[in-house]
Amino acid sequence: MIPFRDNIPSRSFPIMTISIILVNALVFFYELSLGREVEPFIGQYGLTPAAVFAWPGSDIPLVAVALPFLTSMFLHGGWLHLIGNMWYLWIFGDNIEDRLGHSAFVVFYLLSGLGAGIVHTVLTPETVVPSVGASGAIAGVLGAYLVSYPLARVLTLVPIFFFIQIIEIPAVIVLGFWFLMQFLYGTASLASTSATSAGGVAWWAHVGGFVIGMVLIGLFPRKDRQRYDYYPRT
Repeated sequence: MIPFRDNIPSRSFPIMTISIILVNALVFFYELSLGREVEPFIGQYGLTPAAVFAWPGSDIPLVAVALPFLTSMFLHGGWLHLIGNMWYLWIFGDNIEDRLGHSAFVVFYLLSGLGAGIVHTVLTPETVVPSVGASGAIAGVLGAYLVSYPLARVLTLVPIFFFIQIIEIPAVIVLGFWFLMQFLYGTASLASTSATSAGGVAWWAHVGGFVIGMVLIGLFPRKDRQRYDYYPRT
């Protein structure tokens, strides 16, 4: 399922959501400018679980191990990776920013991303491939959206056998299906004995970020008033 838009107009300008999208885009353009040097750059600033667990017995400074938990959130592995992540952030981020307020939204986003990185590292400690992408933090936004607006309607492209339908679906179904797929793929990846065979996708970062977002959203004070205008009318 591919979401296009929801039916909840933001009541404030999503300056932080847009800013995060722009920062990710600018960092990606910088990656493109590096040419062949991009691989060591990703190796240094991407999150590599095996390097984290090797740190106590290595000469790597703590800052070099800790910094990728933050920097990896702003790196992407290709155009589709970047566009897909930013698309989800654009659709769902404005409403969470509206609920939390601008500054709190940034804190929430970063905490979700950091938590997602920790979950990915703990559950895949032997992975030697650097993990990059904003998807863990964005998964936190999706989890918060599920808790905040479960009955919001999301215009979604749904392939049904050979037919493609574009229909409005409750957010609880769209996001619940998304979470289920991440969990199933993550579980399958744990069955692999190879440290590099996870398909290049940090499934457990998605799962962890989503759950963390569901929990964190209740710990932040609500800035917007309670909204009921998105519920179906009878």
